[in-house]
Amino acid sequence: MIAEETVRTALAAVIDPELRRPITELGMVDSITVALDGGVHVRVLLTIQGCPLKETITADVERTVGGLDGATAVDVELGVMDQQQRNALKEMLRGAGGQRGIPFNEEGSLTRVYAVASGKGGVGKSSVTVNLATAMASEGLRVGIVDADVHGFSVPALMGITQSPTRVDEMILPPVAYGVKVISIGMFVRTNQPVAWRGPMLHRALEQFLTDVYFGDLDALFLDLPPGTGDIAISVAQLLPHSELLVVTTPQSAAADVAERAGAMAVQTGQRVAGVVENMSWLELPDGERLELFGAGGGRVLAERLTQTLGTSIPLLGSIPVDIALRRGGDAGTPLVLSESRSPAAEELRSIARGLARRPRGLDGKKLPVSLR
Repeated sequence: MIAEETVRTALAAVIDPELRRPITELGMVDSITVALDGGVHVRVLLTIQGCPLKETITADVERTVGGLDGATAVDVELGVMDQQQRNALKEMLRGAGGQRGIPFNEEGSLTRVYAVASGKGGVGKSSVTVNLATAMASEGLRVGIVDADVHGFSVPALMGITQSPTRVDEMILPPVAYGVKVISIGMFVRTNQPVAWRGPMLHRALEQFLTDVYFGDLDALFLDLPPGTGDIAISVAQLLPHSELLVVTTPQSAAADVAERAGAMAVQTGQRVAGVVENMSWLELPDGERLELFGAGGGRVLAERLTQTLGTSIPLLGSIPVDIALRRGGDAGTPLVLSESRSPAAEELRSIARGLARRPRGLDGKKLPVSLR
């Protein structure tokens, strides 16, 4: 006969697909009953009624428990947490009282926050954001994306996300795709409905994404900003003062000139510029020749100009070639770094992601939770 504790230990391997933590740790395993004939009954409490991923949780529990020696059958019963249990869950996740706030600004936060900016639209900023985040997640890092381009949101489509976020009272659980937690205003509007908001509403939407959405402890958070230096760029600097800018441009000198304004904004906001990414650098022809469709050198020139303007060395992090697979992957909702991982563009994106991931998470000046006597 299987021991109940054996089943509970096995269930620690079942991860909630939204919170990304074991269901045993989250208090979701309400009861376990083992019959004499080896049949196992598990009652699992969902966070809310109509949880969109209840089938995934059920299948994972059945597979995990069904694989135990002596288990002849597995019956999963689904229940729903009551308010007291939800309050306990929120307190466990967010601390005493389930307090709200921007966790990435807390003194102990080690999350690197990258605001991906551009001077103008059409340079591939969103595609770069999605692929850098996915590349990091594929290396085992905990990564999130905030689609801060409220008027021109595109991240859900690029990630193949059609699921709506789950609400646990005022706490929002972001959908997860390819190991990346994602939130976007596009998840809250019908079909392709336009969002016609002015500055104060844009600021409030971004603030709510950062306070109400539970991302957990992340290694990196990417914000896909709208082009230019408007309301959202200013709000990001106010709400996330320790965020760093990743400036995306094409090799064209006109694009680099406009992108310089986005990077130079750091002088006014006090943000750091992590580096420059040059996209659409060249097209490799069948004979191996490189065709520079949009000119050459824009990324290097931009990095040099920002170095002079900011008074600190701003690196050119990488140059990404044009690749039709990038467009195909975006249309299909599969990032290039996964769909065509050996293509030159994917390898360059992975190289940039590894460079950003290797940067220290910033222990300098932070207090460690120990006391010396």
